[in-house]
Amino acid sequence: MSTKPQAEVADVAELIAEYDEERPSRSLSGRWELGIWVAGLLVALLVLKQVFWPFAKGGQYYLVMFLAVTLPLVFLCYRPRKGGSDDPGPLDWTLAVLAFAVGAYPLFGGFDAFLDRQGQLTDLDVVAGTILLLLVLEACRRTTGWVLPIVCVGFIAFAYYGGYLPPSWAISHAGVDFAQIINGFYNGPTGFYGTPLDVAATYIVLFTIYGAVLNASGAGTFFVDISFSAFRKSRTAPGRTAATAGFLLGTVSGSGTATTVSLGAVTWPMLKKAGYPKESAGGLLAASGIGAILSPPTLGAAAFIIAEYLETSYLQVLIWAILPTLLYYLGIALAVEIDARRFGAQPVDIDAPSPWVLLKRGGYHFLSLGVIVVFLALDIPVYSAVVYASGVAALFALIAHKGDVRTWGRTILDSLSTGVRGALPVVAVCAAAGVITSTITKTGLGQELASALVDVAGLISSNPSVVLFVTVVLAAVAVSVLGLAVPVTASFIISWVVIGPALVELGVAREETAMFIFYYAVLSEVTPPTALAAVAAAAITGGDVMKTMWRTWKYTLPAFLVPLAFVLTEDGAALLLRSSFVDVLWVFAASALGVAALAVVTGGWLVHRAQWPERLLCVPAAISLLYLQPVTIAVGIGFLVAAVAVHLLLPKMRKEHHA
Repeated sequence: MSTKPQAEVADVAELIAEYDEERPSRSLSGRWELGIWVAGLLVALLVLKQVFWPFAKGGQYYLVMFLAVTLPLVFLCYRPRKGGSDDPGPLDWTLAVLAFAVGAYPLFGGFDAFLDRQGQLTDLDVVAGTILLLLVLEACRRTTGWVLPIVCVGFIAFAYYGGYLPPSWAISHAGVDFAQIINGFYNGPTGFYGTPLDVAATYIVLFTIYGAVLNASGAGTFFVDISFSAFRKSRTAPGRTAATAGFLLGTVSGSGTATTVSLGAVTWPMLKKAGYPKESAGGLLAASGIGAILSPPTLGAAAFIIAEYLETSYLQVLIWAILPTLLYYLGIALAVEIDARRFGAQPVDIDAPSPWVLLKRGGYHFLSLGVIVVFLALDIPVYSAVVYASGVAALFALIAHKGDVRTWGRTILDSLSTGVRGALPVVAVCAAAGVITSTITKTGLGQELASALVDVAGLISSNPSVVLFVTVVLAAVAVSVLGLAVPVTASFIISWVVIGPALVELGVAREETAMFIFYYAVLSEVTPPTALAAVAAAAITGGDVMKTMWRTWKYTLPAFLVPLAFVLTEDGAALLLRSSFVDVLWVFAASALGVAALAVVTGGWLVHRAQWPERLLCVPAAISLLYLQPVTIAVGIGFLVAAVAVHLLLPKMRKEHHA
């Protein structure tokens, strides 16, 4: 299977819409666009109001209001089916009005009175809650496809019909009355208004606004230009530029696939000129795009949910991500160096000013990112930090508009509205995720499935280390497979409540468990056979889709194995900077050697082209080095030394033999 070359495609947004995990939104005509623009702006003002002047009735009051005003926008901004009309029709307006009515229903008759009816909803409450459930599922279908709504329906069916399962089944339960199911969704702490929606309404929407403002200031163009300029003319410069630009663009985009497309549009011509094969260039673009949402200071949306679930700060999550990010980009950097030699890449003349000139002109674009980090370090709440960072970016956007206050003002208002629209798919997913978390809480399914996972591992061996290893491998596969079908945020939430307890039961700390699940949820975007980021990259380069997926997998292989190191041994905590300085040093050094060994395996290069003997020796070397115990690390180093020795001695032995 292959795609037509589309390197010349001008409309990057079109490609992002086609290949992103979220469905493309409508391109509305004049009056409709103006109406949605105003609505988005009002929602942005509501969010900012909550940041600075929170509602006296509490956070759940705000969440009810937030869902009531954002859910209708989904029906107006997203088509009911592919190829439908771009302007909302009668059905869309009906659903939008209905969504506002049932969403705001808890506020109509008195919010406190509604909360007092928890567990004893009236018939009208149940009807309103049922309609809201159907609308949330439809909104989720419109924005991300059929899979997540079907999963939600499966969980609802399990809650209702669980009493009919044989009592001998571990997952059987007494069954939950339909009114109680709706009560859990509509008036419970883990339903529609649970942690996922709280994160979307408090953090994610603010970060999408920040990304829109940052982009309006010209930061995206600057980040690409500085990446081009930094490496100048060398055979490895094109690959390094793609990786660096992907990392920087991720702060603006927040989406792996969107970053891949934006990156590919500007760097593919350079990679092509340097001699990169289409599939290898596509693999590099996809790996660089996904790396952006694994990397501080702006991680993917699930990172905010980690902070909420673990009741820690977002800054702490950023700190945990530092060393895994360095290992991820070490793997890409080594692959770039190897590929430049294997393909005989040629230096490319890049017409760009020196980095110092660019920094003088646009270095201020880094300041807003610095504001986020500094404010978090000062223990200022993340939602306040990102608002102030957006303000800094907005002020610098005035420079990009050369002091034209009127144009600048309209651009900032556009960014506020665009940011809200960009968050709509996440809002729909987070509200739908409440269906799953509520069901699991009411039925106890999560604990039963976690125990079943451990029991399966126990059938293989009674040794605790083996049980943990098998459970971790099964968990990694399960999260990756789940991520093929549902968005990253939903994949993390489901995996956390189902798979997380299994790892915690085996003694893995909650912090390592959360980061393990987070990484595999994100990496599902580059996992064959769906790998949306790789498909998008293939569309740009014109490469074979499946080959591009496997090249992407090659670039990201270290990232797939490094999270295993978090959870297999207690020393893995050092990779999240949760140990002493000395432990962090030796654990990071061992992991870096493991990543280097993996690069030799996948890239086929050491000092010169590596043959199968040394590549095979590097397999146990990498695995042993990433099992962070002194004995296994020593074994891994031994295999790596043997591989280097064979690599250096084999050519000499062959020459002597021929002589």
